[in-house]
Amino acid sequence: MNYLSRAPDRAEAFRALYESAYSDLLKFVQRRSEPGIAEDVVAEAFLTVWRRFSEAPPHEDDARAWVFGITRNLMLNARRGEQRRLALGVRLADATDIPHYPSHADLVTSRVDLGRAWALLSEVHQETLGLAIFENLSAPQAATVVGISPVAFRLRLVRARRSLRLLLDHIPPNKSAVPTAAPGKASTP
Repeated sequence: MNYLSRAPDRAEAFRALYESAYSDLLKFVQRRSEPGIAEDVVAEAFLTVWRRFSEAPPHEDDARAWVFGITRNLMLNARRGEQRRLALGVRLADATDIPHYPSHADLVTSRVDLGRAWALLSEVHQETLGLAIFENLSAPQAATVVGISPVAFRLRLVRARRSLRLLLDHIPPNKSAVPTAAPGKASTP
């Protein structure tokens, strides 16, 4: 008899799996990521487990392995997403048409400023600019990607360009003076 059939209902079976796997899963994540985010990753993993609980293997050991697999995939997806964001920032610096500068140092400074400004943009603004500039999507196409109307996408694009321009105009001259939160970073259009 397996643990799923011993539990009177789905919630009880989930609770049994949660109790048997939580502490080991937390250690698993802590060894593979930053300790400060481990609990969030485990919580997200169990949310996924709850949503897909009907797919859980019937035996406890198999179900625990299944939960570890889900957690590993979540961490890999997060890592790939972070790598894409970093690569997009680099591509932004490479793809921009930078006017002729009198010296190599001025060119480097300009690209560093652009990269720092990009990092200060909200994720929504980064995504909007990325779809319009790097993916070369029209407003209706990009709006379909993000699930909004073309008019709303155009408005986001205007706001994203304005935010980038403001950041480039007001970026501090050295890295230590970079504020921890950019103006408008917390707001979403």
